[in-house]
Amino acid sequence: MRYNAAAMSNHPTDFTGDIPTAIRDAVVAAIPDAVVEAAGGGGHWTITVTSPVFAGKSLLVSHRLVMSAIAPLLAGAAPPIHAVDSLTTRVP
Repeated sequence: MRYNAAAMSNHPTDFTGDIPTAIRDAVVAAIPDAVVEAAGGGGHWTITVTSPVFAGKSLLVSHRLVMSAIAPLLAGAAPPIHAVDSLTTRVP
């Protein structure tokens, strides 16, 4: 079941800055050649990451690479990311 992030209540955060940029920066810091697309709001995000690093890796391993990179954005009392509603990893 897919949820409509716009229909959900706003997620309060104490983060200052551009959240899509923070997501991209965090992923690229862990996977330097990654192309990252991030969209969402209200704490709910859809993330697509394309990188050769995913070649030969299982979906679980690929997703763990991305989720570990953005873990700091999910931590704390009022994080900028409440949920990753969709995560897609691709090989170019």
